[in-house]
Amino acid sequence: MVNKVSFIGAGSMAEAIIAGMVNKKYVPSEQIYVANKENEARLNELKEKYNIIGHTNKEIVIQDANIIILATKPYDMADAIIDVKKYIQPNQLIISVVAGISTEFIASHIEKDVAVIRAMPNTSATIGYSATAITKGEYATDEHIQIAEQLFQAIGTVSVVEEEEMHIVTGISGSGPAYVYYLVEAMEKAAIEEGLDKQTAKQLITQTIIGAGEMLKYSKEPVTILRENVTSPNGTTAAGIQTLGEYNFQEAVVNCVKNATKRSMELGKKK
Repeated sequence: MVNKVSFIGAGSMAEAIIAGMVNKKYVPSEQIYVANKENEARLNELKEKYNIIGHTNKEIVIQDANIIILATKPYDMADAIIDVKKYIQPNQLIISVVAGISTEFIASHIEKDVAVIRAMPNTSATIGYSATAITKGEYATDEHIQIAEQLFQAIGTVSVVEEEEMHIVTGISGSGPAYVYYLVEAMEKAAIEEGLDKQTAKQLITQTIIGAGEMLKYSKEPVTILRENVTSPNGTTAAGIQTLGEYNFQEAVVNCVKNATKRSMELGKKK
């Protein structure tokens, strides 16, 4: 049974997970603890929003925690671990949501035979719709994977992958919401330029994205067939798709994902 979850790092990903956990009542909010790099204003902000415990004393934050979630920036990870490793006990589960950082790196810096799970959620965790992938380190067991699955199922869906696949996971689902928002920005711009008011444009585009997502989730048809079903010959959709093709839209998206994946690898090497 999970009674206390502690976060090291208080950035946007930590907040997204905290919001999801509080909304889903994964643990009582007063059993969620957060520490960061001495930024008391940020800790107070999270305390007021979610009724959690924010503390600059990392020993208090980590003490008796069932799960410790590392949510720092990649380049802060080594220093963060060095700062807290003396408080970590072998029976605690370490979950990292830091892009690019391997379970081996984390365990070697903690210098204890501690279970480490690496996870890549996304910011849709805030509303319980994260797509999260998890993988286990050397000392983690299937039971630890189950605990991590239960945690991240509280904020969305969970996929278990091999660690070498985590970089591409980062490029697809970790960064993916931003790609969708970028697309929506462009659609809103076009709608407003063509005379639609912003509120109506947002409502129509949002529901279109949601509907397409639900079709992808529930339809048994391949995505190519779903696209073709919308694209009548010589119709409006065909004209739009043709334009996307002329601008090498698919090639741009493929390279977008590949570059995000490459960056995840680079972050792991820079740590």
